[in-house]
Amino acid sequence: MPGTSATRAELQLFLAVDVSPELLELALTHRSYAYEHGGTAHNERLEFLGDSILGQAVTVMLYRDNPDLDEGELAKRRASLVSSVALAEVARTIGLGKYIRLGRGEELTGGQDKSSILADTVEAVIGAVYLSAGGDAATGLVMRLIAPLLSDPERFGAAMDPKTSLQELASRLGQGAPHYEITDSGPDHSKRFHAVVSLSEAGEPVAAGDGSSKKQAEMAAALQAWTILSSRT
Repeated sequence: MPGTSATRAELQLFLAVDVSPELLELALTHRSYAYEHGGTAHNERLEFLGDSILGQAVTVMLYRDNPDLDEGELAKRRASLVSSVALAEVARTIGLGKYIRLGRGEELTGGQDKSSILADTVEAVIGAVYLSAGGDAATGLVMRLIAPLLSDPERFGAAMDPKTSLQELASRLGQGAPHYEITDSGPDHSKRFHAVVSLSEAGEPVAAGDGSSKKQAEMAAALQAWTILSSRT
């Protein structure tokens, strides 16, 4: 179960950083778990910290490694690498979902694979590494996490604009245009959106995604669908 010493040791091995067990457990604790366990601490403060560290590390890397790119192109690439869509894909690559501590309701609705939860947890883990091991270790972790995106030009392009990438791929494959069905849940001040994408209005669903806005949910679903379709070509 998430939070056990065995789980922490397994994740610590991947992170290649000696992270405080308490901080790592906090980074893996979603607010839904905290609310169901007497209002214990959760990972949103660490997420806030990790978001800033992630942004700085990616910005510096892009600036140094791409001397010929202008400000606009650098901004686009940074946005793609730090987006919730891209971070969720990173989280799935390393199997992060199985470590996250969730409330019962989130577990029953597939919270361990929700893009928004996965992305937030990645940022929280980065924050925990920063507090435990310092800025250099946190930057090193960021670079390792985004390496798959940087090493695959096609995948990187899809992360920058997944809806357009999916539409272009579907056209090349002779499929219909992507169609998105959106549902939402939760109170007005904290709504979550769920998107299901199919290739034509009457077609079978190809993939799904979640986000804090309709746009984020559609992007998450589009990127997942693009990944699935690409693996078939």
